[in-house]
Amino acid sequence: MANGGGGGGGSSGGGGGGGGSSLRMSSNIHANHLSLDASSSSSSSSSSSSSSSSSSSVHEPKMDALIIPVTMEVPCDSRGQRMWWAFLASSMVTFFGGLFIILLWRTLKYLWTVCCHCGGKTKEAQKINNGSSQADGTLKPVDEKEEAVAAEVGWMTSVKDWAGVMISAQTLTGRVLVVLVFALSIGALVIYFIDSSNPIESCQNFYKDFTLQIDMAFNVFFLLYFGLRFIAANDKLWFWLEVNSVVDFFTVPPVFVSVYLNRSWLGLRFLRALRLIQFSEILQFLNILKTSNSIKLVNLLSIFISTWLTAAGFIHLVENSGDPWENFQNNQALTYWECVYLLMVTMSTVGYGDVYAKTTLGRLFMVFFILGGLYVPEIIELIGNRKKYGGSYSAVSGRKHIVVCGHITLESVSNFLKDFLHKDRDDVNVEIVFLHNISPNLELEALFKRHFTQVEFYQGSVLNPHDLARVKIESADACLILANKYCADPDAEDASNIMRVISIKNYHPKIRIITQMLQYHNKAHLLNIPSWNWKEGDDAICLAELKLGFIAQSCLAQGLSTMLANLFSMRSFIKIEEDTWQKYYLEGVSNEMYTEYLSSAFVGLSFPTVCELCFVKLKLLMIAIEYKSANRESRSRKRILINPGNHLKIQEGTLGFFIASDAKEVKRAFFYCKACHDDITDPKRIKKCGCKRLIYSKMSIYKRMRRACCFDCGRSERDCSCMSGRVRGNVDTLERAFPLSSVSVNDCSTSFRAFEDEQPSTLSPKKKQRNGGMRNSPNTSPKLMRHDPLLIPGNDQIDNMDSNVKKYDSTGMFHWCAPKDIEKVILTRSEAAMTVLSGHVVVCIFGDVSSALIGLRNLVMPLRASNFHYHELKHIVFVGSIEYLKREWETLHNFPKVSILPGTPLSRADLRAVNINLCDMCVILSANQNNIDDTSLQDKECILASLNIKSMQFDDSIGVLQANSQGFTPPGMDRSSPDNSPVHGMLRQPSITTGVNIPIITELVNDTNVQFLDQDDDDDPDTELYLTQPFACGTAFAVSVLDSLMSATYFNDNILTLIRTLVTGGATPELEALIAEENALRGGYSTPQTLANRDRCRVAQLALLDGPFADLGDGGCYGDLFCKALKTYNMLCFGIYRLRDAHLSTPSQCTKRYVITNPPYEFELVPTDLIFCLMQFDHNAGQSRASLSHSSHSSQSSSKKSSSVHSIPSTANRQNRPKSRESRDKQKKEMVYR
Repeated sequence: MANGGGGGGGSSGGGGGGGGSSLRMSSNIHANHLSLDASSSSSSSSSSSSSSSSSSSVHEPKMDALIIPVTMEVPCDSRGQRMWWAFLASSMVTFFGGLFIILLWRTLKYLWTVCCHCGGKTKEAQKINNGSSQADGTLKPVDEKEEAVAAEVGWMTSVKDWAGVMISAQTLTGRVLVVLVFALSIGALVIYFIDSSNPIESCQNFYKDFTLQIDMAFNVFFLLYFGLRFIAANDKLWFWLEVNSVVDFFTVPPVFVSVYLNRSWLGLRFLRALRLIQFSEILQFLNILKTSNSIKLVNLLSIFISTWLTAAGFIHLVENSGDPWENFQNNQALTYWECVYLLMVTMSTVGYGDVYAKTTLGRLFMVFFILGGLYVPEIIELIGNRKKYGGSYSAVSGRKHIVVCGHITLESVSNFLKDFLHKDRDDVNVEIVFLHNISPNLELEALFKRHFTQVEFYQGSVLNPHDLARVKIESADACLILANKYCADPDAEDASNIMRVISIKNYHPKIRIITQMLQYHNKAHLLNIPSWNWKEGDDAICLAELKLGFIAQSCLAQGLSTMLANLFSMRSFIKIEEDTWQKYYLEGVSNEMYTEYLSSAFVGLSFPTVCELCFVKLKLLMIAIEYKSANRESRSRKRILINPGNHLKIQEGTLGFFIASDAKEVKRAFFYCKACHDDITDPKRIKKCGCKRLIYSKMSIYKRMRRACCFDCGRSERDCSCMSGRVRGNVDTLERAFPLSSVSVNDCSTSFRAFEDEQPSTLSPKKKQRNGGMRNSPNTSPKLMRHDPLLIPGNDQIDNMDSNVKKYDSTGMFHWCAPKDIEKVILTRSEAAMTVLSGHVVVCIFGDVSSALIGLRNLVMPLRASNFHYHELKHIVFVGSIEYLKREWETLHNFPKVSILPGTPLSRADLRAVNINLCDMCVILSANQNNIDDTSLQDKECILASLNIKSMQFDDSIGVLQANSQGFTPPGMDRSSPDNSPVHGMLRQPSITTGVNIPIITELVNDTNVQFLDQDDDDDPDTELYLTQPFACGTAFAVSVLDSLMSATYFNDNILTLIRTLVTGGATPELEALIAEENALRGGYSTPQTLANRDRCRVAQLALLDGPFADLGDGGCYGDLFCKALKTYNMLCFGIYRLRDAHLSTPSQCTKRYVITNPPYEFELVPTDLIFCLMQFDHNAGQSRASLSHSSHSSQSSSKKSSSVHSIPSTANRQNRPKSRESRDKQKKEMVYR
């Protein structure tokens, strides 16, 4: 390294005359010792000319030295003249030049937008004047131009997203890069500390100076990182003025100038110390800092040290250089660490005087530095009054944005972002704008910084139109409103969210809103908003409705709540090598629901054929399709059909619903070609081929369907008035395989009724009569009978069509009975003990007169769905406070087979009275969780009740009355009529002698409390809920799993309708409007239309221990079972409910089971497995027993008592029922069975 002096006055003239050798010697002298001061007044005109001639003559030797460095030093070009201005100019030119280009670009872009806007108005006027014919002729090139612009924007957006991922801490690569940049910045600062011992300006040889080479490498890396940041920045102007950008402007360009001039200027390299401010963010990226106090402490320390070192660097620069207007002669030699000491005594206001500033610049800086230290609190207070997040959102071209408001906390935002920005969603080109009236705390602010490329926060309220304008709500793709699930007053929280909806809809009626609601009865208030329209994408996610619906489905098929929750939640694949139950469970957890258009190779094939082909060859599970009717007069032409029969043929451009691990796998269904892929065994090789069938891309297929007609009204989309412009603009999101949450099994019957009018039956009426119930026909579906149920001989629906009896609600979706007084369904403990209850559902409810209502109707409705026959309904017994149940009874008095035992779930006497050891499911709920401040105690009642039941012991004297809680009979498997069925016998539940074996599902508020439910598991308190054993076994459910529905609903309009229809048993928007009017179900007379609503699929569990699949249960393949069930009984299998220790070679007494979602074809089965399947409605399942009236027929007492052992009432008894109705209605003991 060349050294130089920092002092003053050596002569720099070097004499007037001299030859080349003297010039070279003079240059070498200056290379060794460069004067840092200007030459004295002794320079004359001759010296000036000699300096000029030497400069010209030295240029050539310098070039020689650069190419072939002969000497250790390199001559400086200006022979001692200071060139700090060249280094500073490089930074200034870079900064202001870039700022000018950005402002110029914005100005030109604004002028271009104004011109295009005016031109668009002119063309629109010409289009109107020239008529529609000419307008149609000019439409096509405009569309082509828009498509080209969209393609270009898509490419630019992709590059921008890639750059954003690279510089953010969302991925491992981004975190490594961020940490590396910080580490190199500290390294560059250390090099500055080393070079600070040298003069401020000196001549150095780049090829010989090791520290300069390292600094050059660091700055090249900083330059590349700056380019990535610039590409990823949404607002280029704001990015140009950021602190980190300013640091780069004044540190990176001088290094390149230094290499060019062979001259080093210490300059503003001390600004690298400002990078220390990001130290706390780096520690948060590494999950070292987690609490708010630790973040605040590290922030204060990093800001203090950064400011200290930066200020010391400035004092070091000006004191060693001098004032420019004093010709740099008033400088003093101070080391950098002496300047650090000077700043410390100055900040402490001590001022010993041993070290002080001599230059005017240094003293002026110290004055402001001292004043700043004295008035820091006042300055912070003034700055604090200005909103830090008070700007306005700038829309990015080619990128959508959504607005998220409501309950904005670290937990709610992190859960939302984790699911919304999950990598399995492929490419999420959506920017998230959060709007909240409270500034985020340090932890939430750090979360926003980690996702700064896709997330922005603005402080404001959605109730203020000015704030709505700031976030560009009128151009937003949707507005999502989050609710506080843990609030003490759920009605007040719902009222706040409803007010938010009113404000947003009042500002922009066409905006799509997805809001969370806590109470089901509050959804009715949304219908009062004129612009609320669920047909345009507005959705309300009622957490209480869905939570209780999931729990109700677990009463019908234990473990289903866990499987569905995992399907619509984004989970990353976790690989486990050990052969444990977690290995198979986690393999299923990585599956989600996706949509994809089917290849034209499937056109004309039946649904079971395509489903089997996708599962066997493509390794995909297709469970539903979107069927488009050719009947333009139908109410809605797009229908989602769940597991339809052989009669339905796949159309061109059909949308399929798949269960797969990621979106890339689902693309196989679109790329599949029979000619090219028929002999391929590896599904990963199925990619786009060059056949004619694939000449149209997915977008072109969709555009052809769009331009043909509107799905709802049948007219041309340009003439359609039923589809809003916003919805038309959002159709592009459907071209990608976006994740769904689940799929409707109890699908709305309108989809099936539409098929009646749209598709002629493949069977003539005579063939229908010959086939009868078609129970033994292997390749026909019971769904074929739905076209005209009255043509089926012996169908009990003929008897059901009694105009004087109301057995179902007005929609035909639920079983119904006349309202009953609560006194008639109350059981005493002795009455309950005398009643042999079996195969029932026990609901343990904690609540009192002051507790918030949880809406028990949402729990009962799925258990009273009309796609169950009356004798299949499980009796429901509520055990809890009668004061609380009286408040809920108004919504429950229209459902049959409901009883109440006043008491407490903690009383073992009450639990034994209701035969809890013989129940199919025990549900534990509480209405008191949110009244407790301590989150650890919120679930204390539910946990105590669960542990209380598990510790009970029972006698095995009445095992003959066991209910079949482990399996359901598929069509044709009714064990009450084994002579008519090729299949008989189901898995019998082993005798329960201990409470551990009782099927229980417990509702939790706090996820961490799940560790207390099972005492034999080893779950860590920090383990996520879905990884715990109780959740995997389906014995615990928390409302937090429903958070994923917000993002899943946004990415697919149909998702919430599908989930709600599944878990609620068939609730529709029309039914919700009816309930909003009367707050109760309305009874209706049975008609062919309402009875047809019963014909919809449901979930069942199939046992392999006995029956037609027993041969596959012992070591068979799951794929063989899948194909056999689909071909023979039209049942679609989608999961396994397996014993936890089934993989062990030694027998185990553990009866716990866990869920396996969508196992592969070669997955080996065991005899104790239970199979989740989608089964069709069986019209003939009720023929073997009488049609049971839901009205007050007292003979139901004997029917109910015997229903658990599947006895068949006689026809004579059915005929004698009306005669004894009045007398038996007076008997309360027998009334409770209704």
